[in-house]
Amino acid sequence: MPKTLQDIGEFGLIHKIHSLLKKEGVKTPGVTLGIGDDTASIQPRPGYELLVTCDCLIDGQHFLSDRIHPLDLGRRAMVVNLSDIGAMGGNPLYALVSLGLKTDMPVEDVENMYRGFTIELNPFGASVIGGNITKTRDAIFIDITLIGEVEQGKLMLRSTAKTGDAILVTGYPGQAAAGLKFLLRSESKKDLGKHPLVRTYNTPTHRAREGQAIARSGYATAMIDTSDGFLGDLGHICLDSGAGAELIREKLPISDDLHQAALELKLDPYELFLQDSDDYELIITCAPENTAKIRSALASVSDVAVTEVGKITDSVGDIHLMLPDGTHQQITPSGWNHFSKRE
Repeated sequence: MPKTLQDIGEFGLIHKIHSLLKKEGVKTPGVTLGIGDDTASIQPRPGYELLVTCDCLIDGQHFLSDRIHPLDLGRRAMVVNLSDIGAMGGNPLYALVSLGLKTDMPVEDVENMYRGFTIELNPFGASVIGGNITKTRDAIFIDITLIGEVEQGKLMLRSTAKTGDAILVTGYPGQAAAGLKFLLRSESKKDLGKHPLVRTYNTPTHRAREGQAIARSGYATAMIDTSDGFLGDLGHICLDSGAGAELIREKLPISDDLHQAALELKLDPYELFLQDSDDYELIITCAPENTAKIRSALASVSDVAVTEVGKITDSVGDIHLMLPDGTHQQITPSGWNHFSKRE
């Protein structure tokens, strides 16, 4: 019978985590004191700004623990934070991980979560340098603080889009939303593990390297990730930039998988694309003459699709969708809201 957290206790778990990270993680430059004391200590690089972000994932709200492998859960939790650093044009460096766990949780599950963290951090030379563990009687949670850096003068903001800018998006937003709907409607925990959109929901892909390349290029005017859904995050750009947007429905990138999923779910694929979804893609704005340069910057680091879907307008706060017949439909920016009423 596998050992549980109750069997080994808090300090036994901490020892196992420390040993796992020493063996499977990497040592990040700038760490002067890591795990093992009351705090970690880091030495920032001259000429760089520090970026700090945090996200808390709670079972039943941000993931379904009975329908995701612990390793994938660790990856998912770290990707959420990597995406934020990448959307600012930064490079991730140091993670602090706090966990709320139940006493009957298998030790192996916690170790696999940390393996998931390292799978996502290691390619950047980033590492877990500390954190906290507590017991919870309710839903388990993962709370990560991620620290990164960006070269001074290269920081990307959401508040600097300009009227006339082209709006670009990476990948195919909406796929994770469809994946979650499949999970919620399924009574089986086993049948959907290999479904491509369920995989997209459980183990999303960040665009941190792409964000860095765009920031280095100097051609983007604003950038944000789609963690709140495409329309919600475009709304953030518009609100903070004092602008509006016009989207062209026929240009919205709908993948074949999403088309098929929409048919099965009896939903509009464009609604899945626009509304809240756990896809960590990038929305980028730039002068129209610089779209090719943005594409080139992205192509230098990955083969991710990038699509021009509309333009920034001077109609503050308004977002319009141009339909195939040439008419315009006003749409309300909306995305994930923790405090909205949901079924």
